Amino acid sequence: MDVMAMRTFVAVADAGQFQEAAADLRITPQAVSKRVAALEKELGVQLFTRDARGARLTIDGQAFLPHARSFLDSAERAVASVRPGHRALRVDVIGRQLSLAGLLRGFHHAHPEVELDVVTLFDSDAAITAVRDGTIDATFRAVSMPGRQLPQGVEATPVFDEPLHLFTGAGHEFADAATLTPAQLAGRHIWMPGNLPGTEWDAYYAELAADFGIIIDSVGPDFGIEALLDTIAGSTKLATFVSEQTPLVWPVGHTLRRIPLKDPTPVYPHSLIWRTHNPHPSLDALRRHLTAAYPGRPKSDVWAPNWSYPAQP
Repeated sequence: MDVMAMRTFVAVADAGQFQEAAADLRITPQAVSKRVAALEKELGVQLFTRDARGARLTIDGQAFLPHARSFLDSAERAVASVRPGHRALRVDVIGRQLSLAGLLRGFHHAHPEVELDVVTLFDSDAAITAVRDGTIDATFRAVSMPGRQLPQGVEATPVFDEPLHLFTGAGHEFADAATLTPAQLAGRHIWMPGNLPGTEWDAYYAELAADFGIIIDSVGPDFGIEALLDTIAGSTKLATFVSEQTPLVWPVGHTLRRIPLKDPTPVYPHSLIWRTHNPHPSLDALRRHLTAAYPGRPKSDVWAPNWSYPAQP
């Protein structure tokens, strides 16, 4: 339906006169009459009757008025959703319970005036395509996959290198270790059922396993973090990797262990990825907030795949 015709109909209904509605809309009374007539023709009913007192709603006009108001409200919300400076900043994170959601919460606390729309897309290819197409404003990802590059017009900058911990049950051979080196995990089974082929995190752990002789086992359905913790807690052989700042809560009886990895420390590198000419005014604020706290590229005592960082100019 014609939004202007609907707006004109509501203006006449509120004013009770075509001439007063014309003044409110800053158009001629003739234009008001034409818009209302066109709407009545489209609907196949008469919306107003005119008399000496002005324009009165017919029975059909009374029935149509609340829906017309709702239509105009929806139209305004639709426009606001894409109007720079009004719509929410749409940002993708891998999971709402992971540390990246914490980064966004920190930004929200620093900039409460910025409305955020947090979404969760499946993998880096889907997220980067959404950034390129303008479906989302930004995403947090390891930049890409081995041998792949960011599309033209899409940029990235490192914002967070998150250390990995080994996660074990109380009966595991490494349960009482204060720290471990990745080399000490050679030949051990690390169970990660959430590592799906074709994802950037599967590529990351595959390269970690190859460099240090670790056996990454992704066999079995992924029933979620709670089921994973239950299995790890009761096993003397299986362990898994978790990120340092991933919030986890488990029953007291599980007596699970987090063991930092050192010499080198494997870090999962997160970059903020956005479209170069994205006009959203809050995107720059997000980038400044995140990069201000970033300590720089990895040092010699950490490990990460080279492909997981943005190419340097």
